Amino acid sequence: MLGNKTLKSTLIGGLLTIAGIAFSLQANAACNLVSTIDGKPLNIKVTADDSDAAKKFLETCKNPYNEIFEKDATALKKLGRRAYNYNNCTGCHGGKLEGVMAPGLKKQPVGGQSQWDNQWVYPKNATDKGMFETIAGGTPGKSGKGVMFKWHKQVEGHTGDGLTTDEILQAIAYIRTKYEGTDGKTWLK
Repeated sequence: MLGNKTLKSTLIGGLLTIAGIAFSLQANAACNLVSTIDGKPLNIKVTADDSDAAKKFLETCKNPYNEIFEKDATALKKLGRRAYNYNNCTGCHGGKLEGVMAPGLKKQPVGGQSQWDNQWVYPKNATDKGMFETIAGGTPGKSGKGVMFKWHKQVEGHTGDGLTTDEILQAIAYIRTKYEGTDGKTWLK
């Protein structure tokens, strides 16, 4: 027969194990990426080429590059701007994120180019998770206007060679550094 201390230790150990499993499942459930097009899962997995930042994002849905770029302007210019420019985000969203054929990606002054100048076309883009889902899996278009292509290389039907998780996160963090709004609208969360 088990002694009282052994029984308590076993019970406590078992409860901690169950709690750990539950916490792990909650953490994973918090970062279930879904398509902006149809709400179906975006099955983006960690790859051997992913950085620690990409792995952390896929676990938490928080973009570590936001903090990295806030602390290191050189990294911002080298990684963030390059990810945005080299992957031709500029072709549709403009070199200064002002919007060209697609919505602007920074808050515009009153009287900007379109109705989307002071709000996200897809409200979920106010979060890192939402913006990642939009870029990775594309969009259906709003009000009969514009469709964004699928960009993540793990998403079927992606554009060109596709982008890595890191490239998308770096572009998102770059966009976040260019935010100029202070009007309390749902722009960044």
